[in-house]
Amino acid sequence: MNNQWKSFLGKQTDSSSLKTGENDNPECTLVDLSHLGLIRTAGEDARNFLQGQVTNDVRDVGEHHFQMNSYCTPKGRMLASFLMFERNRDLYLQMPQETHQAILKRLPMFILMSKVKVEDASDDLIRIGLAGPRAETLLGESFPNLPSQVGEQVQAGGVTVLRLAGETARYELIGPVQEITALWERLSLTATVKDASHWALLDIRAGIPTIQESTIEAFVPQMVNLQLIDGVSFTKGCYTGQEVVARMKYLGKLKRRMYLAHVDTTTPPRPGDKLFSSSSQSSQGAGKVVDAQVTPNGGYDLLAVAEISLVEADDLHLIDATGPRLQLLELPYSLEEQVS
Repeated sequence: MNNQWKSFLGKQTDSSSLKTGENDNPECTLVDLSHLGLIRTAGEDARNFLQGQVTNDVRDVGEHHFQMNSYCTPKGRMLASFLMFERNRDLYLQMPQETHQAILKRLPMFILMSKVKVEDASDDLIRIGLAGPRAETLLGESFPNLPSQVGEQVQAGGVTVLRLAGETARYELIGPVQEITALWERLSLTATVKDASHWALLDIRAGIPTIQESTIEAFVPQMVNLQLIDGVSFTKGCYTGQEVVARMKYLGKLKRRMYLAHVDTTTPPRPGDKLFSSSSQSSQGAGKVVDAQVTPNGGYDLLAVAEISLVEADDLHLIDATGPRLQLLELPYSLEEQVS
């Protein structure tokens, strides 16, 4: 974490208050996003270089638009999922620290003669999140214009503002420590400060998959619905793993996909935990947890990849037959493309 930012936060509200509160729908929540790693790619060949590495069309990223994206092995298995945005003509990849270091080491291996620089920018730009029914109103006091649609971004006063998916308005604010410090001081007067687990819960409820260390190479992009949240392009051309991803769309049949669910348990589910169903005949098991977070009202909300054929049987459990049953919830987007 940036030392100046760390010092500032240390002088703010005692860390014991930075936890998910009892209110499941606060008017506005404020979160420090320093737990996410940030990779900067710069140079005249940066965009073309990334175009040949990642699943989405990098040409669509610009000063007004960011995107979800992923990085795969040649076999089409996901090494990381991330948010990609442009700032001052450089392209940034934001992902959990668990995958950040591995991708930071892997990407430069393929640069060869390209004029590209790949570096850790986690401490260079401060990132905070604001979410809730009053988020737009509060930010409107500091910014003349805000992105109105998910996937849009604006730049104002040295700060990049991204509009993220969520049950209510949700924004990420990115900028130098001085600008973000001033924003935090203003926003925290009204917003409730929360910790990283709250932000992860908002991602889960928005149906956004996050690849963690324990799920590296566990899924192809379509298994975690990445094509449904504009995280995959099927028209961009070649990239690492493209043949497998394209074959799944045009020639294969998707047997597993990601679902949103709730489990009543006091034992925290973990990314990579197995699912069980007495109806499953697969040697790979019924499925796996993608991510899970405790909810203010008890139990855990989670995203899990499961065999499609098992969902209607309503017999999915965590770990084994004695584990808690998954109560399936409705995702905020349609799965129609996958069943067509």
